[in-house]
Amino acid sequence: MDSQKWMVIDTGKSSAEKNMALDAELLDQMASDQKRPILHLYDWDAPSATYGHFIDPSRFIQADVASNLGLQLARRPTGGGMIFHLTDLAFSIVLPASHPGYSANVLDNYAFVNHLVIEAIKRFTNSHTLPHLLSNEPSVQGSICKHFCMAKPTKYDIMLEGRKVGGGAQRRTKHGFLHQGSISLTLPSIDFLNKVLLPQEGLIEAMQTVTYALIPGQVTQEQLKDARHHMSQLLSDVCKS
Repeated sequence: MDSQKWMVIDTGKSSAEKNMALDAELLDQMASDQKRPILHLYDWDAPSATYGHFIDPSRFIQADVASNLGLQLARRPTGGGMIFHLTDLAFSIVLPASHPGYSANVLDNYAFVNHLVIEAIKRFTNSHTLPHLLSNEPSVQGSICKHFCMAKPTKYDIMLEGRKVGGGAQRRTKHGFLHQGSISLTLPSIDFLNKVLLPQEGLIEAMQTVTYALIPGQVTQEQLKDARHHMSQLLSDVCKS
């Protein structure tokens, strides 16, 4: 078996909890004989949001409203803030420690993954405006924003035209790392966010102004489905090339 050859796994639609459990399982498998890098592609069977290991979602979400709207919540096995998976492409990469792209330096691991994502975004947009890694940690615009992935860029996030188009969170073990990433395809509905979020001054505005939409304007569910499929294929091609 070629240990450097990528394995692409598409597990289709599942609940938010199952998607997160699958990622944790893939990372655990790196302790066994599975030593190939993995791109895990998946989708959601309902509107979903995930949150980092140390986040308490009850501080931000109106639980009764979320339940009525069918929003599924799940804790990620990685860190980071809360992110809504309504209009993004979520993916995960599991890299064994034996892979040359693996580093003991966390930022190097972010750079390795996000350079792959940048190449996929370049192919998606076919634009002269190139995405790039954010080189410096920006100041926080309101303390609440630091708890939401798409309301505050962090160092080595992917930027396009001054806004965040991709980010992720990682968990590293001695056997490898799990990177759970998100690529912004279009912007979530402000009406939905207003309903489900507890009132937090400036949060929704920050999410709208900080996040870059690869597809501007109103997008139908069918267009979003097609965009997710296209981006998934591009990311798969980049990893395997």
